[in-house]
Amino acid sequence: MRRAFALAATLSLIAGAATAETWTKYVDGPNGTQWSYDADYTYKDKQTGRLVVMQAISKPSANLGPSGPGKPDGVGSVIAIDCKDKNLITLGGYKPSAPLDIKDTWRSETPKKATGDDNAALMAAVCPHVDHVPVK
Repeated sequence: MRRAFALAATLSLIAGAATAETWTKYVDGPNGTQWSYDADYTYKDKQTGRLVVMQAISKPSANLGPSGPGKPDGVGSVIAIDCKDKNLITLGGYKPSAPLDIKDTWRSETPKKATGDDNAALMAAVCPHVDHVPVK
């Protein structure tokens, strides 16, 4: 019986590690909000060379996130960044009432210039890693 409990505990730890989220704050927003990206989700898209990043908003004073899709406090989006040309494409967003829905056509969409302090901070945080993330 003890072995069964030990095996169950080990399997739950392995399952938990497979869905790990490593959030890294990159900028403070208005009214106590913070923006973070998930380093475990970040990858380089093989077809476009863009860096694909999941970002989420949090508000620590309200015990809100950052969290990924499907979590009760998960609010964020996934974007594809061209670090060289400093532009981005939004792949999809999520919130507790709406799951993440990545558009199949995102690779053919026209990128938008990455403007604003928040986008500049995100690019400064993730672009140095463009050659060190998995390619998918």
